Parts: sequence; C-alpha cells; structure tokens
Amino acid sequence: MARGFESKSVEQQQEEAKREFKPQSQMTAEEIEGRRKRDGLLLSRKNITARLTTATNPTHRQMLETALADLDRQLAEFNKN
Repeated sequence: MARGFESKSVEQQQEEAKREFKPQSQMTAEEIEGRRKRDGLLLSRKNITARLTTATNPTHRQMLETALADLDRQLAEFNKN
C-alpha cells in the first residue's frame, strides 16, 4: 500500500514539473532568478529536515526548527508572488 501511495506522489510531482517547465530560452532573467531562489530554498529545507531527524541536542533541534520555520515562511512569500 505504501508503494502505491509513493508512486502516486511521484506521478503527481512529475505532472506538476511538466506544468511548471518552461525552457530557459523562453524565460526572463527575473523568472530564472526566481526559480533559482526557490530551488535553493527547497534544497535548504530538505537539508534542514534531514538534519532535524538526527539531532538529539535540544538547543540544536530548536535552532533547526527555527530555521525550518523561516524557510517555510520564505517559501510561502515566494509562492504568493
């Protein structure tokens, strides 16, 4: 059952990527920079989430949770525009 769910998620992600895909030659410099910033935020979020799963020190966990909340805020602002 989990495998089917995972496949559905991957399929959904692929469809979303197809809809969002626009060759760079057709993108403005502003769009390219925006995509680069969004990708950087998503990569940072993934990194912090992975580090959070192994963090045991409460102070370190709090720092990571604060950073994750800030990234989520930035992504939310980015998605509004």
